[in-house]
Amino acid sequence: ATYWHVRSKEDLLAKMLTDVSTRLLNGARDRLATAETPERAIRVLPRLTDRNRDFWTGGAQGELRFWRCRDCREYIHPPQPICPACLSKDMATEAVSGRATLATWSVNHQAWMPGPELPFVVGIVEIVEQPSVRLTTNIVNCAHDGLRAGLPMRVIFEHHLDAEGDVYIPLFEPDEAGA
Repeated sequence: ATYWHVRSKEDLLAKMLTDVSTRLLNGARDRLATAETPERAIRVLPRLTDRNRDFWTGGAQGELRFWRCRDCREYIHPPQPICPACLSKDMATEAVSGRATLATWSVNHQAWMPGPELPFVVGIVEIVEQPSVRLTTNIVNCAHDGLRAGLPMRVIFEHHLDAEGDVYIPLFEPDEAGA
């Protein structure tokens, strides 16, 4: 799939309008890419900041990284300037194992925008090091009817080139070794 790299809703709309206009001018079908026409998919990329850069770029080393309080050792996600557990400001990023458990999921059959092949799964996973740290992510490489709460998962990364720095989107797949 080809991805548009956008930073805001305005960028997304501009890309979509340009794409539709080009298709109309070229006599193409007057609809956006869907599962039937998967020539273009969209992934909205995060704006990299000092607080989130390690999370979004850790995949280059195969690492899922979170902020962690150096005083009470709590993982913190999303990143915050003060630990919500002990109010410390002494934070650092730290890699976790990349293992998680599936807490809940939704199998999506509706094409809300040009994007992933249908159906696709959006899930919430809990990292094994601290289950209170949850990520909303795509669940990939599995049969949808095989999903269940508590299913062991492992992270994989989807790499995107970007002018501000490459981005690695964490996705999760079933972990056969953890089952």
